[in-house]
Amino acid sequence: MSRSTMIGVDVGGTFTDVFVLDEATGAARVAKVPTTRPDQSGGFLDGIAAQVDDLGVVASVVHGTTAGTNALLERKGARTGIITTQGFRDVLEMRRRDRPRTWGLRGDFDPVVPRDLRLEVAERVLADGRIHTPVDIDAVRAAGQALLDRGCTAVAVLFVNAYANPENERAAVEALRALWPNTHVSASFEILPEIREFERFSTAALNAYLQPEVSGYLARLEAALRGRGFAGEFLIVQSNGGVMAVDTACRLPVRTALSGPAAGVIAAAHIAASAGFDNVITGDMGGTSFDVALIADGQAALAAQSAIDFGMVVRSPMIEITTIGAGGGSIAWVDRGGLLNIGPESAGSEPGPVAYGRGNDRPTVTDANIVLGRIDPERPIGGGRLDVDAARTAIDFHIGRPLGLGTEAAAEAIIRVANARMAGAIRLVSIERGHDPKRFAFMPFGGGGALHAGALLDEVGLARAIIPRYPGVTSAMGCVIADMRQDFVQTVNALTDTVDTAELGALMQAHADAGARLLDAAGVAFAGRAVEVELDMAYLGQTHTVAVPLPTALTDGRIRPPSRDDIAAAFEAAYLRAYGRLLRGGVTRILNLRTAVIGKRPRFDLTTLAPHGAGQTAPRGRRRVHFGVWLDAAVYDRLALPVGHVVTGPAVLEQPDTTILIEPGRSGRVDACGNIILSREET
Repeated sequence: MSRSTMIGVDVGGTFTDVFVLDEATGAARVAKVPTTRPDQSGGFLDGIAAQVDDLGVVASVVHGTTAGTNALLERKGARTGIITTQGFRDVLEMRRRDRPRTWGLRGDFDPVVPRDLRLEVAERVLADGRIHTPVDIDAVRAAGQALLDRGCTAVAVLFVNAYANPENERAAVEALRALWPNTHVSASFEILPEIREFERFSTAALNAYLQPEVSGYLARLEAALRGRGFAGEFLIVQSNGGVMAVDTACRLPVRTALSGPAAGVIAAAHIAASAGFDNVITGDMGGTSFDVALIADGQAALAAQSAIDFGMVVRSPMIEITTIGAGGGSIAWVDRGGLLNIGPESAGSEPGPVAYGRGNDRPTVTDANIVLGRIDPERPIGGGRLDVDAARTAIDFHIGRPLGLGTEAAAEAIIRVANARMAGAIRLVSIERGHDPKRFAFMPFGGGGALHAGALLDEVGLARAIIPRYPGVTSAMGCVIADMRQDFVQTVNALTDTVDTAELGALMQAHADAGARLLDAAGVAFAGRAVEVELDMAYLGQTHTVAVPLPTALTDGRIRPPSRDDIAAAFEAAYLRAYGRLLRGGVTRILNLRTAVIGKRPRFDLTTLAPHGAGQTAPRGRRRVHFGVWLDAAVYDRLALPVGHVVTGPAVLEQPDTTILIEPGRSGRVDACGNIILSREET
């Protein structure tokens, strides 16, 4: 193993996936081990140890983590305090006057920071940046001590209008950091110097809430890696699909929300482009959830903000991912009205599906696939042997009897409901956003996605599916593909006709320089660098903005400032794309400047993953699989199939990280990159 070895590790709710790549040769190895709870570092280290003996020859380890997401969803972050401007302690609770259920008349919401830990101090900055009331530093120190006395281990300073002038907030943070016993002090101007206090307050508060949990987890991981001889770079995947250094992740843990799913989308875009597909809908089916994203013209869509759960708003660039509780471990149940439901509760890795024999007695989607013969109980993902009889008993008791169905019919019903839920998520990101699914290929990955690919093609009307070489570890592969990316934002709040373009250019340059320093500090080799700039703009009087990309020209690291005409033309093009018409004569406004500084990682040639030589075209056996009726299906070793070979259904393709189901009437062809292209049977 050479010094060019990279390791990608994605920790999911059920399995921890490892992708080991030697960039010099293109050789790859994969591992899939159970995720350990409550400390995920155990599965992380076990997965690496399964494939790598000597960490001393590894250049980098890149981690897609769910530690932050889980801490938010399970409300297991740190005891956190807030120090804010007088009169603003309830911003987190008031939110945007939204509701947990759109049509409900009542709903409960508790912020991650309770009211008694949200303290106020005298200070006031006006919207134009003028300081009306200097901050009372003695009050800040007293509030900080009070929060420490109440057991807080993290604190966030959230002053109104700090985006316009951070002087008061900066002074308060300096005073706090002098008395706070650790580094877990967050300031809103450092996290998000952007207008609109709720989004800024929420993002900074969640950052503080996550800091002790995420930084502690990453510090333990890094120490364990160093203790085993690792001397390379330890990098963390961000929600925007880029990677960052571990010290940046410890300082800005809120940027790791949806880290693992984002890595999967990045890998999917690269795989699809290598296979000749620009338009792809991804479906990541793990043990707990089904994550869907849309890639149009080779680019995954980025959202400026996302809600991790109701009221937990994070204003930071994230790949747009729709998540539903329809993973392999999602539990099937019948409600009081006699309707079959799937999820959102999941058996996860502990105790896991019924067939795993670890104490769960409620059937899951995986149990249904086992009963229908689609998963070999003697060769499951993660090894071991599965108990088919236990799965049959659970499905019969919990689903079959209440619905008056036989065991196989009940298992089929579970699969159909799961497929319908997944198809709904695919329609949400495609049809409901104006995209014709016939123009898109479907890329299923995760441990369970390839079992449902054919059914989802029929449900949604997608033309074909691309099943990657290693579907079960696609997110881990994305970790080693992802570019390093640093995002910056600053509110401008100026009319296009009067904006000071020299000042705007200076701000762009400041962002570019700060990003370049962070890339340099990471110690990673890049194939190239880029700076992407966009403005949040709208017509005067509009609340919602459109993202307006600006062309950037770098000369010796310097950015050419855009002219007002450049900005106006870019806005009209972006607005026309979004809404199909312009408001002629309308005055336009620039709200925010966003800058992304990207260190481009080398892209490895996916054809090196494809099987070489004659391969094995004959099935290694046959078994009965249920497709409405029991049929004899050919069973193949997927990784041994040569390029160009076509498998016709009914067939099952097995590999260590997933199982691929090819229904009657469909065929799968091995392309030049080793992907399986699933479509209607070739004639």
